[in-house]
Amino acid sequence: MKKLENKVAVITGASKGIGAGIAKSLAAAGASVVVNYASAKAGADKVVEEIVSNGGKAIAVQGDVSKAADISRLFEETTKAFGAVDILVNNAGVYKFGAIEEISAEDFHNQFDTNVLGLLLTTQGALKSFNADGGSIINIGSVVSNIAPVGSSIYTATKGAVDAITHVLSKELGPKKIRVNSINPGMVETEGTHTAGFIGSDFQAETERTAPLGRIGQPEDIALVAVFLASEESRWLTGETLLAGGGVR
Repeated sequence: MKKLENKVAVITGASKGIGAGIAKSLAAAGASVVVNYASAKAGADKVVEEIVSNGGKAIAVQGDVSKAADISRLFEETTKAFGAVDILVNNAGVYKFGAIEEISAEDFHNQFDTNVLGLLLTTQGALKSFNADGGSIINIGSVVSNIAPVGSSIYTATKGAVDAITHVLSKELGPKKIRVNSINPGMVETEGTHTAGFIGSDFQAETERTAPLGRIGQPEDIALVAVFLASEESRWLTGETLLAGGGVR
């Protein structure tokens, strides 16, 4: 029997990158997967198609995590398709780097609305759909909350908030048998890091030079940690922030 057999997982921002990798790995471990996306329908449909072609179960559901109405619809569709939720992965996130002189109120609200408010609203919505036996919430933070790179003041602030929320909710939701942990990736090669120009940059070279394991991450590196946190193998872990950056800290 697969370790996530008969489990239902919702992954936000799962049309590409880390979210897509997590969706595929949870499905491969036996979970029925809901691939949430905000605008990239084609990407989400591709992830679903790959999961189904490999014998898994998945659907794609559109929804902006910063909008309560969209979150309600996300979990209504989830329940209709698969039943109660066992696993929530709060992966949806955005980032924009820039010097303090360059940031704007729009930058602040865009990142905080998705990375922090979105996580809170999604968790709030999920609680109404969680299995009575509890389950696992996995937040996707970032190693930036430890290394605080130059030009990342807003983004690092959002991920520091994710760390804090993880610790608070682990205590708040423990009585409901819901574990809450965070995976904090380092630099990972995704569509987003290619688009942002990080891949092939001096930043990548410096990361690889200083990383004890000598490379940047791949989505599967993060997905394997997510499978562990979603499974009974991590049943005694809650409130933990797991750095997944090849030793970068």
